[in-house]
Amino acid sequence: MGKEKIPLNIFSIPFGLAGLAGCWVTASEQNHVPVWVGNMILIITAIVWLLAVAAYLRYALSGPGRLMADLTDNIAGPFASLAVITPMLLAAQGLFPYAPTAGKVLVDIFVVLTVVLGGWFTGQWIYGPLDIDRLHPGYFLPTVAGGLVAAEATARVGQFRVAEALLGLGVLCWFVLGSMIMGRLFFRPALPPALLPTVAIEMAPPTVGSIAYFAINGDRVDSIAAFLAGYAVLMVLAQVRLLPAYLRLPFGPGTWAFAFSSAAVVTTALHWNGLQRPGGYTAYAFILLAAISAFIAWVAARTIQELMRNQFLPHTP
Repeated sequence: MGKEKIPLNIFSIPFGLAGLAGCWVTASEQNHVPVWVGNMILIITAIVWLLAVAAYLRYALSGPGRLMADLTDNIAGPFASLAVITPMLLAAQGLFPYAPTAGKVLVDIFVVLTVVLGGWFTGQWIYGPLDIDRLHPGYFLPTVAGGLVAAEATARVGQFRVAEALLGLGVLCWFVLGSMIMGRLFFRPALPPALLPTVAIEMAPPTVGSIAYFAINGDRVDSIAAFLAGYAVLMVLAQVRLLPAYLRLPFGPGTWAFAFSSAAVVTTALHWNGLQRPGGYTAYAFILLAAISAFIAWVAARTIQELMRNQFLPHTP
């Protein structure tokens, strides 16, 4: 009988839930919704993160060399970074407002782990053989997503100079990796179905960068915010063209790649909506929240259903 393999992209699940929590936290900061809803989602996210860490460690430590094999895997490896990126959001958004010292300490611990792991992956990609056809947008996670999420988290706990440095780390890695990844997507064979959902991650750098920048500059719209928003709109529209391919994909752990990226788009839109205040902006906020909540709730419900059927996780002989 087969044994369930715990893939590294299992950490996309708490990461996606953290993105949804961020939407509700942003809406509560704009006085659209009560604070407790976002806090409840953050608590659920923390529980799911702990379960994912425990499940993965149990799998990885049950066989010799599994952990290093996963970390050096040119396809799956980058997803390991989500295990240390997600807790930064939990600490900054959920813990810091109620226990500032503990929240700041946890943010700093996971920022250090994120930067160290991002450096390790960068060195690994330089050191080890890397086939261009194995490159995919998940390569943004260790340094681009890591740097930009860390920038938001440190800004939220009042470490603005550190946040600026981390924003630079994330943006410059976005420029470097983004050119290579886009070249691979344009000119090389199509990604296999299991990796196609990672294309949604292309929406994340400009939107997570926008969220981090708003946290650093005091939630003001300026030329840099507009610069990031322009590219974000382009990447969102690109996803529309990809919908026919997305709709043919089977459901699995990779589906969660859509969750955080979509939530980051909604959070960025909530910031712009709250700052520009167009006519009916309150209604727009509720529509955005309802849409992203319904989508991620559907993904979560399907995940639970597939887990109960023992069809969500891959199996090893």
